[in-house]
Amino acid sequence: MRSEKEMMELILSVARKDERIRAVYMNGSRTNQTVKKDIFQDYDIVYVVKENRPFYEDERWIDRFGERLYMQCPEKMDKDRGQAVDLDQCFGWLMQFQDGNRLDLHVVPVEKANVMEDKLCVILLDKDHILPSIQPPTDEDYWIRKPSEPEFLACANEFWWCLNNVAKGLWREEIPYVHAMYTEGSHAQLLKMLNWKVGYENGFCLSTGKASKYLKDYLPENLWGRFLKTYITGDIPQIWDAMFIMCDLFQETATELGGRLGYAYNIQEAEASYQYVKHVRTLPKDAKGVF
Repeated sequence: MRSEKEMMELILSVARKDERIRAVYMNGSRTNQTVKKDIFQDYDIVYVVKENRPFYEDERWIDRFGERLYMQCPEKMDKDRGQAVDLDQCFGWLMQFQDGNRLDLHVVPVEKANVMEDKLCVILLDKDHILPSIQPPTDEDYWIRKPSEPEFLACANEFWWCLNNVAKGLWREEIPYVHAMYTEGSHAQLLKMLNWKVGYENGFCLSTGKASKYLKDYLPENLWGRFLKTYITGDIPQIWDAMFIMCDLFQETATELGGRLGYAYNIQEAEASYQYVKHVRTLPKDAKGVF
């Protein structure tokens, strides 16, 4: 596997030798000093170019980065599916190489280069001094933000409301529907509430990463273990059990956090929803009514 030094030298060497490329900048996890380095980190690189078209019309130039296992071109895929995409404004190649490295490379024309929109941006090369000076990289744009009281209450309401869809889906044995309602509904709100808890406990000065991938680092071991048990399979009894673990965890977290923030958590609503789903679990298949 090529080292970080080798990859960066290659990325910059290509840019220096190609007159069409006028500047290079990088963002993503490799510029984030709070992220632990590992072998799977991508190289998120942007080449600032005179024009995009020559790069995407003849893609043989990307072969110099190494032997690829496979690749994806998101903008091209979107355009091929009929979406309104302007390839001359941005075009990318997401490349997985045989040696294990991954390079997410984009080209943008000079007039579209914006190093100010992402505070994790680092300028690597600027042949013509066309890019503005920027501050050292920081992930502050991704820090967990303190919720307002309406946001907190909406999260709780969404959690408890969505449970009725999960419960009726389980009674009907509609597993794809159950997964959608559970994952996109209540479980997403639990994840949000746990992030707010972590944010509060750390002064709202941190990020748990994309899709909360670093959440484990900020939760006590026992709490993390309970959270893992909220993930579901296709087994109906397991889903019911996971849902009740999720309910207990949400109730505890929301009650605690609401008190800390001075927000009025609606315990009556929570209890009503909880009792409803418990009732549905015991409902016979030949029931003539819900109650």
